[in-house]
Amino acid sequence: MARILIHEVGPRDGLQVEAAVVPTELKLDWIRRVADSGVDIVQVGSFVRGDKVPQMADTDDLFRILAKESHRALLSGLVLNEKGLDRALEVGVPLICLGVSASETHSRKNTGMGTEEAQRRIIATALAARQAGRKVQVSVQSAFGCGFEGPIPEERVLGIVAAYLEAGLTAISLADTAGHSHPDQVRRYVHKVLELDPTAEVTAHIHNTYGLGMASVYAAMEAGATAIETSFGGLGGCPFTKVAAGNVATEDLVHGLQRTGQRMDIDLAALIGTTRDVARHFGRELPGCVYKTGPIAAKVTA
Repeated sequence: MARILIHEVGPRDGLQVEAAVVPTELKLDWIRRVADSGVDIVQVGSFVRGDKVPQMADTDDLFRILAKESHRALLSGLVLNEKGLDRALEVGVPLICLGVSASETHSRKNTGMGTEEAQRRIIATALAARQAGRKVQVSVQSAFGCGFEGPIPEERVLGIVAAYLEAGLTAISLADTAGHSHPDQVRRYVHKVLELDPTAEVTAHIHNTYGLGMASVYAAMEAGATAIETSFGGLGGCPFTKVAAGNVATEDLVHGLQRTGQRMDIDLAALIGTTRDVARHFGRELPGCVYKTGPIAAKVTA
């Protein structure tokens, strides 16, 4: 298995469904600690309307502050439309993430656009971001199923992927927005993307709504995915899906990788410490396991 990149999405996906807004200074502390732990990418926030998603109202301010600092991780931000891109470019986001939902219902609830219109506009926006010199990742949301529509036709998902590839956009995330994925399905989809373009960089974004999250993550890695999106403590969920549930926990995945001698460069203790502080702030137990149990010692290699 190739070296797996870890894309921490806790500050965005993890916080966006929380009712109580986290103070900016506390977010900055969590982001800095995770960004310096050795994970590869940290998603700081999304460029959406603050009245629609209050937890993301300070995204521009977070990037303005973080842009003046040096961190080990690359910082990313989620953009839903052209206005979001303008904001992201203004505050210097290095990696811009954009996506199209394969579910018509979820697409309209999330962006106010149907899938066909969203695909056309997102591809154009992604190309504009790349023209501006930014790294770009595009995603297919609700790729494995939708809480409103149920199963999503495989050909619809692969059609969006093919449109991305035709536009030259090869960093592609398959996002399990509703948590409907199962390992065989994830394995098959990753294989099919790589059949379309063996040079594609496939990321898996898996929610743990029905308890198959970690199994699906391992299936994605075994099939050739090169990056996984996770959240501290397993926090998170999409506010515009039917059943919002958390992600695979960052520290749980890192712990699993380190038990087989992988990603020993990541400071697992730092991730666990951050997650414990997040749980303490919210005053409840988070879905993750390792921050509660403590880690098993990593495999020692000769």
